[in-house]
Amino acid sequence: MPYVLVLYYSRYGATAQMARQIARGIEETGGIEARLRTVPPVSTVCEATAESIPPEGAPYAELDDLRGCAGLALGSPTRFGNMAAPLKYFLDGTSSLWLSGALIGKPAAVFTSTASLHGGQETTLISMMLPLLHHGMLLLGLPYSETELLRTTSGGTPYGPSHLAGAESNLPLTEEEKRLCQALGRRLGETALALHKPVKARRGT
Repeated sequence: MPYVLVLYYSRYGATAQMARQIARGIEETGGIEARLRTVPPVSTVCEATAESIPPEGAPYAELDDLRGCAGLALGSPTRFGNMAAPLKYFLDGTSSLWLSGALIGKPAAVFTSTASLHGGQETTLISMMLPLLHHGMLLLGLPYSETELLRTTSGGTPYGPSHLAGAESNLPLTEEEKRLCQALGRRLGETALALHKPVKARRGT
């Protein structure tokens, strides 16, 4: 069965909550799965080696997860209006996928969480779009037919779902934020399923 990779970095758990809501929307589509994956922190002083399996939550992503996906949802908290370093570090290691064109024509979307309402949500979303454009992916946002975009007083943008986590990074997702995450998941799942091209069986198999 084809799958959409929901790839994220989460420091305090808010982005992980969003990832699970997006995965829920993907799997509501039917005929396609959501594969949740995360990335390890990056050491600020030297190259660090993490355990191959995190102690809790989603497994760490491998390039094969990205290579084989039918679509991608990419999520990160904001760091000064940009994606977090661990996610950027992982994406910087995808040159082999760029050289082979493995992601060309596949749909992708982005999501983020910030401590303050105007803490760089939209610029962080755009920062995640840039490497995806270089990979030739097809970017999806949220249309205003999702009426929560007009009513939300927390997170939510046409560039992708967002969440206001608060100064202590402990605010739960609002109902509007959850619905926007699920809506993006459904849109991404439906698009990935429509564009998916099954791998043809090799001759003699």
